[in-house]
Amino acid sequence: MQNFLYLIPISVTLGAIGLAAFMWSLRSGQYEDLDGAGHRILGDEDDRPL
Repeated sequence: MQNFLYLIPISVTLGAIGLAAFMWSLRSGQYEDLDGAGHRILGDEDDRPL
């Protein structure tokens, strides 16, 4: 029973840190262009004329 007194605050703290990191990634625009990377990988940027 004594272990629950340590585990509950630790799990709540880790959950809050994860939520804060997710909210930061939303506000910084990490999920703005989800299709852009898929389209950029198909482009031929190495075949530029000299």
